[in-house]
Amino acid sequence: MSHTPHELAEEFPQHADRIHLLKTTDNHFARLMESYHEVNRAVHRAETGLEPVDDLTDQKMRKERVALKDQIATILAKE
Repeated sequence: MSHTPHELAEEFPQHADRIHLLKTTDNHFARLMESYHEVNRAVHRAETGLEPVDDLTDQKMRKERVALKDQIATILAKE
């Protein structure tokens, strides 16, 4: 299990400029990003033991993070 935060700029380094542009110009993308960051921070806190969670909650958070990342990747892949 990795204890490294999965920040979007690290996950999509080739799209750093586009991420910045979209988060300031596209409300839907900005909401997806904020949701991703909230879930990502919760997963990281659980991984590091700051806020332990049960296995079911951990799986749910991880699946939500993947779903949000997939939506963000789809948007970034356009154009």
